[in-house]
Amino acid sequence: MNKAKSYHISKFAVMEAFEHVKANKGAAGVDGETIIEFEKDLKNNLFKIWNRMSSGSYFPPPVRSYEIDKADGKKRTLGIPTVSDRVAQMVVKMYLEPFVEPHFHDDSYGYRPKKSGLDAVGVARTRCWKHDWVIDIDIKGFFDNIDHVLMMRAVEKHTQEPWILLYVQRWLKAPMVNVDGTVQQRIRGTPQGGVISPLLANLFLHYSFDIWMKRNFPMNSFERYADDIVVHCNTEREAIELKDAIKSRLLDCKLELHPEKTKIVYCKDSNRKGEYQNEKFDFLGYTFRPRSSRNRFGKLFTNFTPAISDKAKQKIRDKVKDWRKVIKPNNTLKEFTEIVNPVTTGWINYYGKYHASELWVIMRHIETEIMRWFKKKYEELKRNWKKAKDWVGKVKHKQPSLFKHWQWMRRHDLDGRAV
Repeated sequence: MNKAKSYHISKFAVMEAFEHVKANKGAAGVDGETIIEFEKDLKNNLFKIWNRMSSGSYFPPPVRSYEIDKADGKKRTLGIPTVSDRVAQMVVKMYLEPFVEPHFHDDSYGYRPKKSGLDAVGVARTRCWKHDWVIDIDIKGFFDNIDHVLMMRAVEKHTQEPWILLYVQRWLKAPMVNVDGTVQQRIRGTPQGGVISPLLANLFLHYSFDIWMKRNFPMNSFERYADDIVVHCNTEREAIELKDAIKSRLLDCKLELHPEKTKIVYCKDSNRKGEYQNEKFDFLGYTFRPRSSRNRFGKLFTNFTPAISDKAKQKIRDKVKDWRKVIKPNNTLKEFTEIVNPVTTGWINYYGKYHASELWVIMRHIETEIMRWFKKKYEELKRNWKKAKDWVGKVKHKQPSLFKHWQWMRRHDLDGRAV
C-alpha cells in the first residue's frame, strides 16, 4: 500500500475496470470524450483516476441527460457518465458486487451474473400455470426516486470500506446536465445509464421488496428484473390484499406504485372459468395471455403463455427501418449481413424462445427491407417489387445461410411450427 494514499485501490483494478467499460461501449458524457479518444492517452488517464480515487479527491462530473422513447410514447431520461467516471464506477462495482451478490434473492434476475430476462420469463410462465392470479407491479419513476439515506443504509450493511461509501454517496448526488444545457441538482434517485446504478437499484429493492416478501409472504412467489416485478397469487382476494400491502411497504421506502400501470391479472386458460377485466400482462418484452395451443395428442386447448409483445414488435420494426440510415446502396451484400445478422440473432434467441410463431411478422418485415435494399442497389430492380422478390429468392437458394433469419425461417413452416 502506498502510505501517501488515503485508500488502497489497486492500479490493476483500474485497468481491469477500463477493459470492462471498453467492452460495454457506450456514448460520450458531458465532456464529449469517446472511448477511442480516452484510449489515446490511456496510461495517463487511468493514472489520474487511480490517483484521485486513492487520495479521496475524486469528484464525479455531472452526467449527460439523454432521452429515449418508452413503449407508452413518453420519454425515459438516462444519465450518461463520462468515460473516466464509468471507469471509476466500475472499480467500485468490482469491489462491491462480490459482497452483495451472494445475498440477493433467487428470483431477482436483473443485471446479475448467470441470470437473464429469459430466465425470469420462463419461471413466470411455469408459475402462471400453477397460480391463477398475478399482480403486475409498476413502480412509479423508480430510478428517479430512490431515497439516498435508505440507499446508503443498504450499502453500509455490506461494506464499511470508507472509499466505497464516499464515492457511492458522491455518485448519488452527481448533478445532471439536461438537454437544454441547464444543470439539475440531485437530491434523490440514481441515474439510469450509470455503471453502478443497476447494482444499487438491486440492492435497494432487495431490502425494500425481496426480503420483505420473503419474511411476510413466503408462499407468494415472484419474479423481479430490476423494477419490473410480477407476483403470483392463488385467489383474487389474496391478490387485492397483497397489492395493498406492497403499496404500503413501498410508501414506507419512499416509493410509489403506479396507480394505472399496476394491475391484478387473471391467468385464464381452459381450466379457469369466468371473465376478468385484466387477462394479460407484459413482462420483459413478452405478453402473457390466453393462447391456443396443442397438447401432446394434437388437441387444441387454451394455455396462458408468453409471446413477443406488440410493443416489442413495433420497436423491432422501427430498428429495421433505421437500417436505412446506415446501410446504403453502395454497401456490399457482405457488409449488409455483417450489420444485421448480430442484431437479428439476438432477436431470434430472445423472442423466439416462447411461441415462436409470433416472430413470423417480424421476419416478413426484415425480408421487405432486404428487397427494398436490392431495389435501390440494382438498376434493373428499381420500381419492380416482383423482380426484387425473385432476386432475393435466388440469393436465398444459393446462399441459404447468408442471413441468420433465413436459417430460422427454414426451421419453421408458415404456421410457425418447427419442422
